[in-house]
Amino acid sequence: MPKRQLSGHQKRIKKQKTEALINSQKGAIKKFFSSNENVQSSVEEYENLVIDVAENLVNEEQVEEECEDLGGEKAYQCVNESSNESSRDINQNEALNIECAPVNIDDPCNWDNMDQKLRDLLVERGPVRRNGDATFPKDDNEKSRHFSSVHYIRHLPNGEKHDRKWLVYSEALNKVFCFCCKLFKNEGNKTQLANDGFQDWKNIGDRLKSHETNWEHLTCMNKWIELERRFQKNQTIDKSVQERVIKEREHWRGVLLREIALVEALAQNNLPFRGENEKIYQRNNGNFLCFIQMMGKFDLVMQEHLRRIEKGEIHNHYLSHKIQNELIQMLAAEVKSKIVTTIKAAKYYSVILDCTPDVSHEEQMSLVVRCVDISTSPIEVRVSEFFLEFLKVDDTTGLGLFCALQEVLVSLQLDIGDLRGQGYDNGSNMKGKNKGVQTRVLEVNPRAFYTPCGCHSLNLVLCDMANSCSKAKTFFGVVQRLYMLFSSSIQRWAILKDNLKDVKGLTLKTLSQTRWESRIESIKPIRYHPSKLRDALVDLANDPTTDSMAQSEAKSLAKNELENFEFLFAMAIWYKLLFAVNIVSKFLQSEDMCIDLVIEKLKGLIDYFENYRKVGFAEAMVDATEMANEMGIEPKFVEKRIIQRKKQFDEDVTDEVTHSAEESMRVNYFLVIVDKALSSFKDRFQQFEVYEKNFGFLFDLEKASSSDECLKNHCTNLEEVLKHGGVSDTVGRDLFVELKCLKQVLPRGAQKPIEVLNYIKLMADSFPNAWNAYRVLLTISVSVASGERSFSKLKLIKNYLRSTMSQERLNGLAMLSIENDLVKEVDYTNLIDSFASRNARRVIFK
Repeated sequence: MPKRQLSGHQKRIKKQKTEALINSQKGAIKKFFSSNENVQSSVEEYENLVIDVAENLVNEEQVEEECEDLGGEKAYQCVNESSNESSRDINQNEALNIECAPVNIDDPCNWDNMDQKLRDLLVERGPVRRNGDATFPKDDNEKSRHFSSVHYIRHLPNGEKHDRKWLVYSEALNKVFCFCCKLFKNEGNKTQLANDGFQDWKNIGDRLKSHETNWEHLTCMNKWIELERRFQKNQTIDKSVQERVIKEREHWRGVLLREIALVEALAQNNLPFRGENEKIYQRNNGNFLCFIQMMGKFDLVMQEHLRRIEKGEIHNHYLSHKIQNELIQMLAAEVKSKIVTTIKAAKYYSVILDCTPDVSHEEQMSLVVRCVDISTSPIEVRVSEFFLEFLKVDDTTGLGLFCALQEVLVSLQLDIGDLRGQGYDNGSNMKGKNKGVQTRVLEVNPRAFYTPCGCHSLNLVLCDMANSCSKAKTFFGVVQRLYMLFSSSIQRWAILKDNLKDVKGLTLKTLSQTRWESRIESIKPIRYHPSKLRDALVDLANDPTTDSMAQSEAKSLAKNELENFEFLFAMAIWYKLLFAVNIVSKFLQSEDMCIDLVIEKLKGLIDYFENYRKVGFAEAMVDATEMANEMGIEPKFVEKRIIQRKKQFDEDVTDEVTHSAEESMRVNYFLVIVDKALSSFKDRFQQFEVYEKNFGFLFDLEKASSSDECLKNHCTNLEEVLKHGGVSDTVGRDLFVELKCLKQVLPRGAQKPIEVLNYIKLMADSFPNAWNAYRVLLTISVSVASGERSFSKLKLIKNYLRSTMSQERLNGLAMLSIENDLVKEVDYTNLIDSFASRNARRVIFK
């Protein structure tokens, strides 16, 4: 029987169904785009796998129902074409880049093609408006009219005011829309507020009045309110689907929470993340995936996540190296933002710079900022030093480093005019008076006081002492020869360990010109165990496996050096002096060290050297005699034969003065190194004398000048010192009055600058000039120890196995490792929300 031809009515019905099916698929691609404009929510809420599967099933059923009327082969062909088209859509969706450009779903210009899920999301979020104080763009015509937030309010005849919460403004189109009409309009609704938007600002008042009384507007308003109430009562049609969405979202948030915690733990311990591959349950897949696998054995959330990956239920597992880098950068950015906020709140700050080459032979400059942290608590303040980043510099001249510093301050939005201190090492490119960094900064801001690192300066004092005479050079040469002899092979080191097995924590160490504690650490084992070292040298010389050169060197050191009373005497002197300098050096390495304490310690150290110059020789003789008796040698300096020089007939023989061996040791060795130390202290710590002159009256108010005239002069001088461009941080006469009052009201025991500053903060703006003066005083840095400590982290993070690490990743890991106390304060919930909002995600996090 031939097929019956379709009637015209049936063809029209078929055409209408086909067009309705096509229209229902419009805008489906928008569900793969997310919004970055609003952190509160995102279109990603309806991107759940369960919903997508459910929709695909519904669409397939619709296609099958619509194709039933076609009958036979046509019906099969229709269903097959629909299946192929759906499969093409899935392939296209999988090929989409997850880093899509963000779309602002709160702007009505993006609501033209929407589906039910987007409409539900917008209703749940509600209309979003611009800030009422914001300015709206003007038209290009001659009248230059613009929209005003006044139109958000409806004025009733009785004087009452109602909010037009349905009125929304599109920033992209510079038009206004009706929220409910845009979402729930019927096909016949042709009003501008429901379709293309309204922009006639001259007549907008009349148009809004007529629109809000329109029957179509009231109908859409009713639909909006009903749907909003259903959402509030959780009684929507897709309640079960929404519950699955929420469950799925909590699962993914739990996975991401554990990943963030793992990233934090690995970064704080300077551990590498990746291995040879990035696949679960394979060898050498790196620490990150290895710890993820370990968590899967005990944690149910991670166990479920790994099960899905193994079964192939998910393809976007969010465990790749890109996600790791993103989490590192987000954590580091959160900490860095908090640090910059603290610095801006403190206003005054100092910069600490230091440079070192890394393992990839690139010059890295560490940037550390010191400030008075006033955000720690409502009352107490503290001095803090924050690491900001490593700067890769190609030009290490003074100009190059200054430009790099200036650029990073601009990028951090820190005003160089608020800079009150510079802390560098004693390199010529840093401290140069003509072209150094400190000179170039002072040209821009004369109030940025330069302070050479106190620890570096003390180390240079020791270098000056060690190079002051030939005997001092010889002494440290012997110390280095001892270390080199034993460290050149494991067999020799074993002999040393056998002789020092009863000694814990002491061993020979190498000398270094830059390490601050290298000299005292290398001398300490020789000072306290010279006899054991001599026995080790004798055993090494008698060992048949030792080569002839090593045997000769061991015999020479044992006989000519360790059994020489002059060497023991020099060791007693050097140990006392190095020990005193090392105590002060360690004291200066504290982050919250202030100038007044530094000056006090330096004065004490100078007094110690001056006193040691008087009594130190006799004390060293006593110590050297004890060591000599322990080793069984005679405590006596060897008298050297005096070389008689031929005298000329007119030469006065009485001018020659001959000294005994002991007196020669005192004059030509002991006094030389001590006097060199005293002169070096004076030359290298001149800047601290300037600080004492300008800020000394603030060190201790109790001991401040009793004379009002003297105190007034100090305050006036400080005003001039802190003045630039006609503006000063303090007013001299007002500071004088405030300090006089402070001397009377300060509680007993609160005399140090930090204690005075805490009291001033407690008094809440009662002493503004004193508040500024003490903050500047405490902001000035005294050492670059924080920069040196950051280099220790640099060597742990960027080692020879990770030498190709990018600068961005290096800075992120360094921030998490150095500022680990601030990392612990990061809110993971906000971080997950930020992660979900940054880019389009294929799973639900919000």
